[in-house]
Amino acid sequence: MTPPNQFVTLQFISRTVKRFLPNSQAVSLAIILLVSFVLIYSLSDLLMPVFVSIGIAYLLEGIVRKAERFNMPRLAAVSLVFSLFVTCLVFLLFILIPIISQQAVELVQQVPDIISHAQTGIMRLPKLYPKLISESKIQEILFVVQKELLGYGQSLLSVSAASVVGLISAMIYLFLVPMMVFFLLKDKAILMTWFMQFLPKERHLSVHVWHEVDTQIGNYVRGKFAEVLILCAVSYVTYAVMGLNYALLLAVLMGLQVILPYIGATLVTFPVLGVAYFQSGLTNDDFMAIVIAYAIIQAVDGVLLVPLLFSEAVNLHAIAIIVAILFFGGLWGFWGVFLAIPLATVVKAVLTAWPRLGETPQFQ
Repeated sequence: MTPPNQFVTLQFISRTVKRFLPNSQAVSLAIILLVSFVLIYSLSDLLMPVFVSIGIAYLLEGIVRKAERFNMPRLAAVSLVFSLFVTCLVFLLFILIPIISQQAVELVQQVPDIISHAQTGIMRLPKLYPKLISESKIQEILFVVQKELLGYGQSLLSVSAASVVGLISAMIYLFLVPMMVFFLLKDKAILMTWFMQFLPKERHLSVHVWHEVDTQIGNYVRGKFAEVLILCAVSYVTYAVMGLNYALLLAVLMGLQVILPYIGATLVTFPVLGVAYFQSGLTNDDFMAIVIAYAIIQAVDGVLLVPLLFSEAVNLHAIAIIVAILFFGGLWGFWGVFLAIPLATVVKAVLTAWPRLGETPQFQ
């Protein structure tokens, strides 16, 4: 006979299991999520080209569907979209990246001059505001900044020492990723049919969650891609017209900063304002014009672009976004940060669709 304490424990465990796994479809969904997480986490380094290819194919699938709406055959639509993708890739690799790399090298070479220029201006502060800040405090701050910059320089040297390995990996990516993207688009129906045979028969809840995730992530990825392109274009035109040095490099940084919400905008402020300060000086009208233009671009992005592009996407609280960036970034580094919001969207979709204890099952 079961002792009373053990009986109470078994009842508690039974209620807990029923709360989180109220029916067989919830069990199936939990198993799918667990197996997917384990595979992605354990094989992320080996299969990263596959994950990148799936992400690109997912992005291009929306364009393929629009082409199919004009009665274009699937193969023709895939061929057209893939050709445009390869053209953009060639333009990026052989035209855009060399220019950006050259500007980045020139900017890095001018960092000591920028620091010296800024140091001269900062050392005037104790004379202008002796009651607010002392010369010893300024020297202490400059010492800390120089120490941090030295650490960044050593990190760059270590990265350059491993550039051969990075070049080999990049060559593998350039060969494998486009090829996998083409076949993922071309044989999507075949691959989905093959994959579905490994799923449980009772998978209505899993399918419902997938449709929810597919809609939200599709809106997010396509909206984020459009936001990056618009910000890059607007920033480049603005900085080029205003005569700001390294306009293309800074424009690319302006576009990429939206990948890291809240944090990216803070990080990109320093290079933009640093280049403007070194080029024009703090009291020059050109510097103030660049500051105003930068502020306007950021405001238009937050007030106009984000609501317009992400009106159909899932709204995530700022705390949820920051936690997702920290968690997934800690797991997978850059790619974790890049995919933090889509993965957080997946988590929210699962939690929203998950059946609660006492609810009538909707997916039978």
